[in-house]
Amino acid sequence: MRKLCIINQKGGVGKTTTTVNLAFGLAAQGKRVLIVDNDPQGNISTCIGGESYKDLYDLLIENADVQECVAHLAPNLDVIKSKETLTKAEFILMGEASRETVLRRKLAPIKGYDYVIVDCPPSLGLLNQNALLYADEAMIPATTDVLGFDALKKIITAIHKINEVFGHNIQITKIIPTMHDVRNKVCVETLSKMQNDYYNLVADPIRISSKFKEAPDKKKSIFEYDKSGKGSEDYERLVKTVLRDEAKFDHRAQEPGKLTIKQLA
Repeated sequence: MRKLCIINQKGGVGKTTTTVNLAFGLAAQGKRVLIVDNDPQGNISTCIGGESYKDLYDLLIENADVQECVAHLAPNLDVIKSKETLTKAEFILMGEASRETVLRRKLAPIKGYDYVIVDCPPSLGLLNQNALLYADEAMIPATTDVLGFDALKKIITAIHKINEVFGHNIQITKIIPTMHDVRNKVCVETLSKMQNDYYNLVADPIRISSKFKEAPDKKKSIFEYDKSGKGSEDYERLVKTVLRDEAKFDHRAQEPGKLTIKQLA
């Protein structure tokens, strides 16, 4: 089971869009996928709905059974939702022992999925520390502009520090350039810098499209909303790349304790 977090401390870079469309794309390829919405904004529910009696707050704080928190979305695709109460959870967890690994312990009973994908809030707070210490892989959406590139460098440094401090082994397996405008000189130059500095990690860019803003209103993935559009084409390409990397990034094949992103620090 691959455990991924979609993370960047900067907001507005396409984390939820990437989570939703990567999950739907993988599920369409026959992979069993669980989305975990680790963001108090609850944007996963806004984008795709899903009904469950309990949510991530109940799992982390109220000791709810994890199966009570899982909602079915589509064939091969489930979700654990969140809402604004998750903000309160972060404050409550501050007083707990081993507070950085609560999510890891609470999700430990989860079985039977090929992928668990955690959508993260735009911060470096306790919720994101929990996501990083749960996951084996980090995928970083980053806009192809000056501020996006700066945020990318900062989150890479932060992930390295988490590995170092906690003896963890999360790998950065993909940098996903988002909102890319091929007509914009800054976008083109920034993408080139990303590819030059992190050449082995950078995915093909996700081009800017108004359809990404429209799809959540219909509670649909980009594949359902604009099947033949460039957004579907770009995320289909990302899905295929992730599938090709399955053997390469299977955490069970990694050398124990190896800090695989050390070269990025």
